[in-house]
Amino acid sequence: MNENKPKIITVVGPTASGKSDIAVLIAKEINGEVISADSRQVYKGMDIGTGKVTEEEKGGVPHYLLDVEYPRNVFTVSDFKILAEKAIAQILTSEKTPIICGGTGLYVQAVIDDMSIPEVPPNKELRKELSKKTPEELFIILDKLDPRRSQNIDPKNPVRLIRAIEIAKALGVVPELKKDSNKFNILEIGLLPEMENLKERIKKRLLKRIDAGMFSEVEKLKKSGVSWKRLDELGLEYRYVAKYLQGELSKEEMIEKLNSEIVKYAKRQMTWFKKDKRIKWFKPEETEKILEQVTKFTK
Repeated sequence: MNENKPKIITVVGPTASGKSDIAVLIAKEINGEVISADSRQVYKGMDIGTGKVTEEEKGGVPHYLLDVEYPRNVFTVSDFKILAEKAIAQILTSEKTPIICGGTGLYVQAVIDDMSIPEVPPNKELRKELSKKTPEELFIILDKLDPRRSQNIDPKNPVRLIRAIEIAKALGVVPELKKDSNKFNILEIGLLPEMENLKERIKKRLLKRIDAGMFSEVEKLKKSGVSWKRLDELGLEYRYVAKYLQGELSKEEMIEKLNSEIVKYAKRQMTWFKKDKRIKWFKPEETEKILEQVTKFTK
């Protein structure tokens, strides 16, 4: 480890593993500030469905990259990298430690590994052709072109699938990450609950979000001009609640299907993160061990 490089901590893991709480705990311990690496928490008005950290949960710790885009617009990994690097520079100037926290693996690695974001312009003809295909057909196409990218993508999100296919067709595959070529010293903390425990956490959290007004949140987004199609693209909670609100699913069916899809998504996240051998894994309740690792790193 090069002691002259600025230090950055990441807190990663599957959805519902308690990343936000651990990131705030670490920030308070080492005078750090948190950068959210969540592809949906960047959107304004998407609070309950994404589990966005509340002011109370922040505990006075500054958070970056929350509420930076309107949900009608598309926010890319390139957008994230630009804003995250600005936030890191600002935090380091304040002589504090940046803590990148989130479950969107591509966002995290784009920053810590200084990933080259491909400059591939939109291909209108290809998009027109692909728009006629189902998400299942698009996923099969992507998986053949770039199996690595297909492991960390929402297989039912046509916008992301079409863009990934567009890049893969132009470049072959998404460029490999430039491991350890960046200018930071990185400590990667991973949270890994037991699978049965994680499933229970996911189920409880989903029911809590419904009680907290997730349906009303989706209705409000629709009234603000976010189309049903766009809601479908904004991830699992918004997709399945939108289906329920349109009468395509009963409430019970929606909860059952959504819960099952979130569990599958958590497994895909783990497949992605487990490939990074630098991550030090802990159970969410092992806070003392986590803080011990962090203290040792930041000395």
